[in-house]
Amino acid sequence: MPFGSASGSAAAALGRTEAGSGRADAVAGRGGETSQTLDRGLRLLHLVADASGGLTVTEAANRLGIGRAAVYRLVSALTGHGMLRRDGDGRLRLGAGLLHLARRAQPLLAEGALPALRRLAEQAGATAHLTVVEGGEGVALAVVEPSWTSFHVAYRAGARHPLDLGAAGRAILAGRAGVAEPVSSSGELQAGAYGVAAPVLGVPGLEASVGVVALAPLDVDTIGPEVLAAARAITTALS
Repeated sequence: MPFGSASGSAAAALGRTEAGSGRADAVAGRGGETSQTLDRGLRLLHLVADASGGLTVTEAANRLGIGRAAVYRLVSALTGHGMLRRDGDGRLRLGAGLLHLARRAQPLLAEGALPALRRLAEQAGATAHLTVVEGGEGVALAVVEPSWTSFHVAYRAGARHPLDLGAAGRAILAGRAGVAEPVSSSGELQAGAYGVAAPVLGVPGLEASVGVVALAPLDVDTIGPEVLAAARAITTALS
């Protein structure tokens, strides 16, 4: 084969290789941009969630370290999916779309917590529950009653209560402060009911507590370690 012909073939092959490499670099670049946009969108959701009074676009841009135009693009996409909304003053707030996702996730959380709750209910001889934060209140997400007791508290899944009343809610507040010790209560939510609870820590995006409620006073020195063990087991199951 003539030398010139071989050189031409090699050059053509090199050109195709470089062109392919260029396309691959372009795809990788777009992938990096997409990943960065997703990261910024998720960070924006977290910022809005942590701002009780909402955020302005300018505040969001400053905290994210990006321009207002980029924030407007993120807001447009997240608003379109119902994840964010603008209130009457134009401040960014969480949208109802997140509630839909949370409700879809709740059965998975309850399923993951059930083994630990069953063990706790049987050990303590009391009704065990997993309580999560929703809309600024504590909500009983999963409830397990002991199988061997003659009497126990009938605690309904879905029951709501303020976070500053009852062991479950106050344990969540303690968890926010990084305190993992058991919390006890007596008659705060219902006369004659006693509770012990501990925060579930270490699960990203989840504020929760696990505890027991009974019709007789509970020995915190005995029940506390059992509740803490259940909280750690639930952390492991949900992480």
